[in-house]
Amino acid sequence: MIFISNTISLDDDEIDISAIRAQGSGGQNVNKVSSAIHLRFDINASSLSDFQKQLLLESKDSRLTKEGVLIIKAQQFRTQEKNKLDAFERLQQFILDATYISKTRRPTKPSKSAKRKRTDQKKQRGTTKSLRGKVDF
Repeated sequence: MIFISNTISLDDDEIDISAIRAQGSGGQNVNKVSSAIHLRFDINASSLSDFQKQLLLESKDSRLTKEGVLIIKAQQFRTQEKNKLDAFERLQQFILDATYISKTRRPTKPSKSAKRKRTDQKKQRGTTKSLRGKVDF
């Protein structure tokens, strides 16, 4: 069981994890050891609610395929265990970001005192500018 948040959790069988060889530099270790992790998460076949699935599928993430499968490749660390933890954290962050619903903004009006202060400052600024003009004797 993988806990994403207080309300969201996933079963272990919903996530497909496979070890692959990492790319890039690293010498013999990269050539011999399969330390990178390929995580596949099928959103349509998951136990999430329909609303959460819809939010995840509408995400503009490049790791999401047309079939609704999220593919995460973790190869940052040298060990397979750290890469597995990194892949789970990235999956958790993806789900949290996609299912977060921001509060709707309620438009507010300035108070009467704020309006009065603003007009008083404008009048003060206007009188200051008018006093800079030429003086007639």
